[in-house]
Amino acid sequence: MRLILLGPPGGGKGTQAKRLQDRFGLVQLSTGDMLRAAIAAGSELGKKAKSVMDAGQLVSDDIIIGMIAERIEQPDCKGGFILDGFPRTIPQAEALDRLLADKGLNLDFAIEIRVPDERIVERITGRFTCAKCGAGYHDKFQRPKTDGVCDVCGGTEFSRRADDNAETVTARLNAYHAQTAPLLPYYEEKGKLRVVDGTLPIDEVTRKLEEILQTANVG
Repeated sequence: MRLILLGPPGGGKGTQAKRLQDRFGLVQLSTGDMLRAAIAAGSELGKKAKSVMDAGQLVSDDIIIGMIAERIEQPDCKGGFILDGFPRTIPQAEALDRLLADKGLNLDFAIEIRVPDERIVERITGRFTCAKCGAGYHDKFQRPKTDGVCDVCGGTEFSRRADDNAETVTARLNAYHAQTAPLLPYYEEKGKLRVVDGTLPIDEVTRKLEEILQTANVG
């Protein structure tokens, strides 16, 4: 089974991809992870990517597609994979279609985890972590049992990421809508798009994703 997970930053794609990976034996493919691995391995594509990144430029679609092509040939991907963070644009989606067709493969689903912008801003701006052990909390959804004291280690110092502010989050959401949102009608026309309500509890989102994947198994 081959899937794409779509959705805004902070929408829960990473959490759900990990759960689907464990449940269905799929491999989660993050382009960021692949880039880092290729650079660390010193492969030809890795060297190209490093020189581009060192120059402060964005890695081209050709390099990304080349890395995906190499990665899905590896044995652990034979049972299927989940693409997280790719494609981001229509040209990338078209290149992915060509790549899969060349390998005699097809995409089963492009699943959007849909979360309204205001909920994303609320989720991300409310995050904070224990400075001592890294345990995660939220102003509204997951406060420590005792205010000011970490549940895990008892630490009393907490920190927030500098970019977890409304202005930065809104800019990221605007970029997502401009670049990635056009993928939704693209995959809908192909009959591949499925939508899950990402405002539901995490376990309920997982259950709805599993129901979608099970229709592929019996279809």
